Amino acid sequence: MSNNSGSCKIAKFEPTAEISEELQAFADDFFEVTSIDYSDDGKEQLVGYLRQDAKEEDLQKAAAAQNIALPPYTWDLLQSDDWLTENVMAFAPLEEAEFFICSIHDETPLPKDKLGLKVYAATAFGSEHQTTRGCLDAISDINKLCQQKPQKVLDVGTGSGILALAAAKIWSDSQITAVDIDDEAVRVAQQNAADNGVEKQISAALSDGYQSELVQKNAPYDVIFANILARPLIAMAPDMAKSLKKGGYAVISGFIDDQVDWVVGEHEKQGLKLVKLYEKENWRVALLEK
Repeated sequence: MSNNSGSCKIAKFEPTAEISEELQAFADDFFEVTSIDYSDDGKEQLVGYLRQDAKEEDLQKAAAAQNIALPPYTWDLLQSDDWLTENVMAFAPLEEAEFFICSIHDETPLPKDKLGLKVYAATAFGSEHQTTRGCLDAISDINKLCQQKPQKVLDVGTGSGILALAAAKIWSDSQITAVDIDDEAVRVAQQNAADNGVEKQISAALSDGYQSELVQKNAPYDVIFANILARPLIAMAPDMAKSLKKGGYAVISGFIDDQVDWVVGEHEKQGLKLVKLYEKENWRVALLEK
């Protein structure tokens, strides 16, 4: 990105149940920065940022050239002296359970009575969403429930790597496998691990769920996180159960209140039992045990 200062153009696409891989790939290539917002009803909203002089007709021409059907969107000028920092890179510090998480650009000293993390989350979702808060609460509870500290942890759909980082901090002897289907998320997770001094504990890599050689080689796991969405959670429930040790814990999230019976029920069919359900606004996080 050549110039991050001044105003920018912002395109907000209509929320949808699931952003197509084709649209996501196009947006990642066309926009200077992209992000995904999540509504309270579980839908995904793609947002793209461009330099101030960008033209809407260029977006339409690029989409037409690649046969991409653009969903409805708004196109606006975002006024800011430093739009990237204010709207993408910066987020309010998050304090949850034993954890304190803030932006890598925040110069505020980390509190000594918390497990502190500083992350760059501009291009990978996960920094301050309610499901992240619920997952951090679940990690805290697992730490209290486990007689022996987890040694092998898997984070599926790691995003910016926050859950993997939290696991590395609270279980300093653990080895964490952190995977995502998006190579940008993997890059950000690797950078965040290095910035927080836990790169030796975290192996971040590309994987479509549990399918990669790395995920399968490191199985079974003491703890598995999957902070994604309802349908992929259900699709991957059998793989989660196979990859989790007997007596191990799983944290699943990314579903809303009226999806609880559906999502948790499919995991119970795989031999997992519900330990605790966390409520964060309309979002739900489930702690399961095998």
